[in-house]
Amino acid sequence: MNKLKQANLYRSELIPVSGKLVERYNKCLVKLGFTKTKLKTFHIDGIGWSPEIAEEKEETNYLNNGEANPHGIIISPLQKGKPVYMPFHTFDRDMMKYVFKIHGVKIKDITRDSAICLDFDQKIDAFYEPLDVLKYNKITVHFHLIDNLDKAKEEQLELVEEFNRDNNFISETMHQKLLDSAKTYGDLRHRDLELHELEYSTDSFYTRAFGGVYLLRDFIVPIVVFEDEQWHKEAIKDTTHDVLIYHINQPELVDKLRSHSIIDCDLEAEVKTERYNRIKKFEMFQHLKQTQHPVQDILNDPILFKSYLNKIDIKSRKKIMSVERYLEKIETSNQFKIADIIDDKLYVSLHKPHSSLEAKHQDLIWKLLMNISPKDVLFWYWYDKEDFYTKFKDWDDSFKDWVIEIIGDNI
Repeated sequence: MNKLKQANLYRSELIPVSGKLVERYNKCLVKLGFTKTKLKTFHIDGIGWSPEIAEEKEETNYLNNGEANPHGIIISPLQKGKPVYMPFHTFDRDMMKYVFKIHGVKIKDITRDSAICLDFDQKIDAFYEPLDVLKYNKITVHFHLIDNLDKAKEEQLELVEEFNRDNNFISETMHQKLLDSAKTYGDLRHRDLELHELEYSTDSFYTRAFGGVYLLRDFIVPIVVFEDEQWHKEAIKDTTHDVLIYHINQPELVDKLRSHSIIDCDLEAEVKTERYNRIKKFEMFQHLKQTQHPVQDILNDPILFKSYLNKIDIKSRKKIMSVERYLEKIETSNQFKIADIIDDKLYVSLHKPHSSLEAKHQDLIWKLLMNISPKDVLFWYWYDKEDFYTKFKDWDDSFKDWVIEIIGDNI
């Protein structure tokens, strides 16, 4: 990961946490029902998730009380606008933007000396069956302050009221109570600590529950796509819901997405794009064995690319150039079929979300396409960073340099 870190492409926007902020973060963990971290310093993202604490606890989703009960932690106004690096749902980022849009000013004030626990309540106590994800509708965001600061304000106001009553202003006991409260919490009288709950509506989304599930419910018929084979097998036993259920590797899934105008592919247009070039070069890399030149040079230099293309076996050569071969053939005859010439996974990788979709739905479908057939390193990085990071570790160093160059040129 050092190459990505040096290029500021690996979790580069995390916020460092140390000193008093660690203490407040631990109070949030305890309030949410988790154990404290023993780390003295760590980093957090926009929702309060920390990669170091996840590693310490050996639990990626350590801010969840079960898959149905995710939480967040805000200890700094600097979390506003920061990425959510390990979202449990694809709408987590937008939900945090909404939180800061509505309560940003109050959050800035409260986090001067306190911290906020977020409870994302979808009115589901626990999941029991894979199609329970269909119950997602409205998420209510509840806010809880550590040390019950909001209640401390109420008590302080009551003390002030009592102090002003009758002759209490001469009571030493009364003076001491006010001083103790002020020493512990500061002057809370004029601070607005009330964070009213927020409601966030969901539509189509991805969740990491049940091994990873896509719920596409803004189309002709709701479509549920499972990444985990066992949960898919469990889900298809359900006969009570009017939904289409697929495993992510089923060829029928892509056909259905096309027929519902969720994705499309115009090969003649795609072959002229930079995305096609990236995909073709990724295919080339997968078939390069021992090379005399750095992979980065082979992929960037047209002469070297052609030279090595002619050195690999004919079957691999046909696969890499299958799109162009197909387009050449159909110019002279319409008897050729895509499936006869173009590799299935390569063909899927050239699809894109239908232009009629809303931007947020296009992002979700891009993520789904990257999960089905990840071949465009740029979109892979954009839409499925964790899987990209996992694969990146095992790539040839020179290919890593090419990938970083591609991403850097497009950011």
